[in-house]
Amino acid sequence: MGHGLKSTSSVPSGPARESLVALERAHESAVTDRVFRTGVRKLVQDSWQRSLSLSLDPGSVAPERALTDVELRDLRNQHPLAAVLPVVHNLLIRHALDAELLVAIGDESGRLLWIDGDRVLRRQVEEMLFVEGADWSEQRVGTSAPGTALALDRGIQIRRAEHFNALAHPWSCTAVPIHDPDTGKILGVIDITGGDQAVAPQTLPLVEAAVAAMEAELRIQRLDGHRTIASDRTDARAPRRSSIALLPAPGRNLMPVGFGVLGSDYGHLESGGMAIDVSPRHAEILTLLAWHREGLSADRLAFLLSDQTGSGQNNSVDTLRAEMVRVRKVLEQVSPPVVIGSRPYRMQFPVELDAQRVLAFLERGAHRVALAAYRGPVLPNSLSPGIIDIRTEVSARLREAMLTDASVDLLLEYARSEEATYDSEVWRACLELLPARSPKRATVVARLKRIDDELGALRNTSQR
Repeated sequence: MGHGLKSTSSVPSGPARESLVALERAHESAVTDRVFRTGVRKLVQDSWQRSLSLSLDPGSVAPERALTDVELRDLRNQHPLAAVLPVVHNLLIRHALDAELLVAIGDESGRLLWIDGDRVLRRQVEEMLFVEGADWSEQRVGTSAPGTALALDRGIQIRRAEHFNALAHPWSCTAVPIHDPDTGKILGVIDITGGDQAVAPQTLPLVEAAVAAMEAELRIQRLDGHRTIASDRTDARAPRRSSIALLPAPGRNLMPVGFGVLGSDYGHLESGGMAIDVSPRHAEILTLLAWHREGLSADRLAFLLSDQTGSGQNNSVDTLRAEMVRVRKVLEQVSPPVVIGSRPYRMQFPVELDAQRVLAFLERGAHRVALAAYRGPVLPNSLSPGIIDIRTEVSARLREAMLTDASVDLLLEYARSEEATYDSEVWRACLELLPARSPKRATVVARLKRIDDELGALRNTSQR
């Protein structure tokens, strides 16, 4: 299955079927006689008891006042999660369309604000009022993944007859709460609903990774709106951002320091409630120190920063020391300040590179999240050997993960990226994974022919 979303609508047989029958009987015993049988998870039994205490009807959907289109639109527009819908689309919804699954996003009270995914399934779940605007809190419908995840403030999976409402028994779901990255307050919940694949072992970590990406994007957007520029020299190519700085919030000194270097020659440093953009040279220095957490001697750092192209740039240790003075002055502008120690040069506390975050996602098997977080090569135009090594390692590990363990739809997405657009091995791997009758094969074959033609033309030109 790789690490994408795939679905199965088949009816379980054998031991799996017997397990479902036992679960149905346990549900009937609980809701009719209030007798709780063994074999049901405590999490589910506790939720059933809460549902019974609310006198909910397990055989019908509780009536509620329907929202008008205007009311639903206003709720959506005012909700902070509206700002990160593109993240959900990139990581989950596009792939749910082909996987017979639904992706739903609810607010902090359990009201569903957005639902997307398989169109046939969407019509089917309307019978249990799983629709945009409906209240799917535990107080309204009893045990369900979105409602119970909010009640417990944790990611959970609910399988078929574990739902309190019998109308939901054909379906399974996985849900994870979404938190405000600054305050920790619950903002809402994201849910995957469908057949048994919706509660596959890999689905929960996938949704958790998507939630982590949403929360990170929320934080980035807030910082982008209050960002100040700090550079050791003026450059017309430098990105222009707001000059407003955030006041550090209480306790923010415990927040991790983030440093973005993917797809840009400028670095983007975030510390506490502030963020700054740093020049390409300072970005190289900070990247190397963040990567080599054990620290680097002055000689080693000077070598890793050296330009091997014969440009004549002075890369002596004395030049480095003068540059470090300027770097430290830049870092003093954030609060709390980022401190670089000496002998060896090292960060006083860890700085998290966005490139390291991509590798961490790959190690956890969250390949789709890793690809979405990969905005391009590390400091793409840097000629420093230390940066070239980091850039090559991150790029190679992402490519290897895509080739060896990605689903075909994810591999196709990677193939279309700027980095892999002329990688014939990646495109051939896509061709091998696609079903024989897939309409996508024609596009892949055409792309491979174009690569061969263009490379052939280049070879002919070089031989003249």
